[in-house]
Amino acid sequence: MDFKEKIRVIEDFPQPGVRFKDITTLLKDGKAFQAAIDEMARQVAGKEIDVVVGPEARGFVVGTPLAYALGVGFVPVRKSGKLPGETVEAGYSLEYGKDKLAVHKDAIDPGQKVLIVDDLLATGGTINATLDLVRQLKGEVVGAAFFIELTYLHGRDKLKDVDLFTLIQY
Repeated sequence: MDFKEKIRVIEDFPQPGVRFKDITTLLKDGKAFQAAIDEMARQVAGKEIDVVVGPEARGFVVGTPLAYALGVGFVPVRKSGKLPGETVEAGYSLEYGKDKLAVHKDAIDPGQKVLIVDDLLATGGTINATLDLVRQLKGEVVGAAFFIELTYLHGRDKLKDVDLFTLIQY
């Protein structure tokens, strides 16, 4: 399946000059969504994975069904202050500021094999913060998987020690 055909590109969103890649058009197509998750599962099939970790919110949308397909658990990474239990945090930069992500301290056991999943790899900021959280908990990152990679933003360059899997590249 050509997954690019299922992605809507919206010009000048959220600001002029940006070509936003909208995955909602893929998500609403049940067969395409299922095929995308199945393909991601096929791409990581050779990896030993104990748990999938996904940053909010679209990492939940992609990571949860992938965890289900792989028969492993899912760990949500949220914005600081959104999780009820004791957490660890990692900061990251945004276009116009900084933010923090958090995960429960007991979400990953030391030595667990972790696959990080999100909808999009752009500059790598969110994924680097997620990597930091997993490593704080002494999890072993076995890879990171994405629906889309924006190669022109060079996020891959910041993740040199991580095996990357993507369905679509722009």
